Amino acid sequence: MGTTVKTNDFMKIMKERRSIRNYDPTVKISKEEMTEILEEATTAPSSVNAQPWRFLVIESEEGKEKLAKLAKFNQSQVTTSSAVIAVFADMQNADYIEEIYSKAVELGYMPQEVKERQVQALTAHFEKLPAQDNRETILIDAGLVSMQLMLTARAHGYDTNPIGGYEKENIAEVFGIEKERYVPVMLLSIGKSVDEGYASYRFPIDKITQWK
Repeated sequence: MGTTVKTNDFMKIMKERRSIRNYDPTVKISKEEMTEILEEATTAPSSVNAQPWRFLVIESEEGKEKLAKLAKFNQSQVTTSSAVIAVFADMQNADYIEEIYSKAVELGYMPQEVKERQVQALTAHFEKLPAQDNRETILIDAGLVSMQLMLTARAHGYDTNPIGGYEKENIAEVFGIEKERYVPVMLLSIGKSVDEGYASYRFPIDKITQWK
């Protein structure tokens, strides 16, 4: 029964999520709660648990003013939201493999011998991995955490809107982030909506699925 209730709650969260364009500008999300939302979102899976996602939480008036110039067709989401989370993917994600796997050993999640074997194999793998292959992988991982972030925000009672229409080629420089290392993925506005947003049509499964 408990599992059924949890499943129903999750389905409700998914079905009620809307992409919102106008937020209540008086609603602010505390740094403590935003941290909690991000922590819950980062339980998303990633290739070899490298966790390549990086977040820039833009919540100050100064930050929003900078961002609004880069997101000309999404200014209402930027200016009225509690914050906009810029999601990036780290091209140097392999640098953290040793730290991640060592912490797993410390926490009792992984035996030391398994860690040593895995780190050795992964180090060799990443040394030979073409940059484009790495980029494609980390973009997928960042997409996974972004969707989980939207659902987590909804579970906390907030609304979101994913934004792809912004000057990706300029955002790193504007906010003082290393452009060659951090790949912009999307913006996620977050806050309390002032309207319900629009429901959207989804294709029936038999139109988009094949069974073999």
